[in-house]
Amino acid sequence: MERKYLDCLAKWKDDPLRKPLMVWGARQVGKSYLVEELFAKNHFKGKYLRIDCSDDSRFVDYVRRNGNLSDVLDYIEIHYGFKADKDHLLFFDEVQECLPLVKMMKHFCEKRRDIPVIESGSLVRIKIFRENHMRGQKEGDGKFLFPVGKINQLNVYPMTFDEFLFNLNPSAYRYVEEHYRNRLRINGAMHSELLAKFADYLFVGGMPEAVETFLLNKADRTKSYEKASSTIKDIYDNYLSDMDLYQASPESIIRSRIIYKDIYKQLNKENKNFKFSLTEKGAKSRDMMNPIGWLALAKIVNQAFQLKERVTAPLIKEEYSLMRLYLADMGLFTFQSGLNFKSFLLDPNNAFSGIYFENYVSTELVANGFDLFYWKGKRNCEFEFVIASGNRIIPIDVKKGRDRLSSLAEFRQHNKTDLAIKISANQCGYDENNKLLTLPFYYVPFFLKDLQEGTFDERSFAGIGQN
Repeated sequence: MERKYLDCLAKWKDDPLRKPLMVWGARQVGKSYLVEELFAKNHFKGKYLRIDCSDDSRFVDYVRRNGNLSDVLDYIEIHYGFKADKDHLLFFDEVQECLPLVKMMKHFCEKRRDIPVIESGSLVRIKIFRENHMRGQKEGDGKFLFPVGKINQLNVYPMTFDEFLFNLNPSAYRYVEEHYRNRLRINGAMHSELLAKFADYLFVGGMPEAVETFLLNKADRTKSYEKASSTIKDIYDNYLSDMDLYQASPESIIRSRIIYKDIYKQLNKENKNFKFSLTEKGAKSRDMMNPIGWLALAKIVNQAFQLKERVTAPLIKEEYSLMRLYLADMGLFTFQSGLNFKSFLLDPNNAFSGIYFENYVSTELVANGFDLFYWKGKRNCEFEFVIASGNRIIPIDVKKGRDRLSSLAEFRQHNKTDLAIKISANQCGYDENNKLLTLPFYYVPFFLKDLQEGTFDERSFAGIGQN
């Protein structure tokens, strides 16, 4: 399967000022596959070495005893028959199992920047080590400093919808990309077909193993969903089992599992703010903030913080801000909701309520580098998301179908904004009088990329029609 991060790795490889690269991401989002199968085997064919620190105990023990870079490089040459130089890639996987190797990135940067080096692992496990160190639990020499300023970093997320569509049907991907780029409305049967593919994504999500299972069986519609659903269940259960690796205390482990399993239910109530007492009777915010922080750092939960009335850039979380929690993958969210593949296949058009689409937009925003905020006004007026692009504030409304944007007038009473976005199942349209751009669900990743690259201009949508 293809991942959009391959372009980032290729640019890193050719950057004359590159530093050692850290690849972060939640478990099972495809970090190892991306680095080895897609990047190393194509850009360093026969000239790379992958060392899995969760499996190669001899190497890990050596590094823990010998923190000198030249000694480690000599060991690699003698033990693996691999001489690292400017033409040969070193890939250290699961480096949270060998923290001195993370510290060694500083020495790679300062002494051997000619060697292309990639490390991949879990940021939350590294933070736990630092916390344990402060409590007196030490590993090796007990000294660990994260190599701030000495590394490049790449965050990997589950597949976004455009990645899913490209792997499902490259022709459909190019069709959508071209129509978005040329500011064209997709009409009729093709619009319906793309919404059907989007529904596939809402059910399957973006975990690479689930997507691959779905694609391998797509000739049989029922089997493809059955197999994908089974894979998603395994991933969901593995996430719950893995939480003891992400925590610093037994209480935090228990609460993290409860919080994680409660996200759909909390979002599905009328007031979508996360209410601690609904998760654990009598729980206070101080009890829950630490496990929520671990879940967010592990990149399996996304936090959105409330904004009120006047909004200014950059967007900043208030000290006692209310929050909402979203799951970082759509397939896991749909699984948690209890929707099974048989119910979905009976009526895919009506299988999803509005909260599914809201979680979808949250995953796209995070994967494209946006922090999550929502805006709450009076009389139940709200925007599901607010983003900042430079000094520009853009409110985003997420709807399943047609709906009046009743919150826009109140938002503009407090904020000067020349653009609002409505994301829905409707076709693309631009209301020039209200400065309101309607985007269909399948245009969202292309819009966010456009915005991040600084090439977005809503005036180019003028004349496309209104919704």
